[in-house]
Amino acid sequence: MKQIRIALWMGIVGGVMTTVAFLMSFFTAEVQLFGTVSLPQQIKTAYPLLGTDATGFMYGRPWFSQKIFYFHVPFAEASFLVFTVAAYFAVRFLMTKKKEYDTSSRVAMEVALVFVVLTLITGDLWTKASWGVWWEWEPRLTTYFIMTLLMVAYFVLRNSLEDEERRAVYASVYGIMAWITAPISFFITRVIPSDHPVVFKSGMATSNLLPFIVAQLGMLMIGYAVYVIRVREEAMRERLDVIKDSLEG
Repeated sequence: MKQIRIALWMGIVGGVMTTVAFLMSFFTAEVQLFGTVSLPQQIKTAYPLLGTDATGFMYGRPWFSQKIFYFHVPFAEASFLVFTVAAYFAVRFLMTKKKEYDTSSRVAMEVALVFVVLTLITGDLWTKASWGVWWEWEPRLTTYFIMTLLMVAYFVLRNSLEDEERRAVYASVYGIMAWITAPISFFITRVIPSDHPVVFKSGMATSNLLPFIVAQLGMLMIGYAVYVIRVREEAMRERLDVIKDSLEG
């Protein structure tokens, strides 16, 4: 019960922090007014023509992606972290065969998938605002998309097996193997040329860094709260199933 209370308080504090970060991103963060996009032909647009370069005509546009950044990055970092938690409990299950570790791994995978979906949604908004397209098959986006498909396949695998022990073992092995894509996706922009920006590689103004850190901490608190509550919910459900089976027997 104490852990649940802590999780609830962390969820509330995390929600307040992310809300504060959202407000700070609009009212206190330093604003980068314009980005640029190059088009092969001159077009009639409300965006100002800044000049020309080797690729065509350069147009300026509001840098809306700056606001998305404060939440897209925390979503992505939370997805990697919770995915790692799922792999950790999968290893613990294979070592001990305790059902509670399989439950913890499955719940962590559920929470990770939620953050992955939020990362993809905010990432698409950032891509459209920054690059003028909804999707680009560059290294980070491609590896993250592969990671997403593997996470979805994890639940397909679990639902395709009826035997409880085999399901837990196969899912744990698969989850550990799928987790390998997480560090690959995280580090790939640091080893392969990519259009995707590398977070923390360059400096950031204090007015931008503060809401970014607040949003990160708040998002991790929310992720922890959701995970703990879901694990406790599953534990109660399993106990009720045991009681039900004993009464029916």
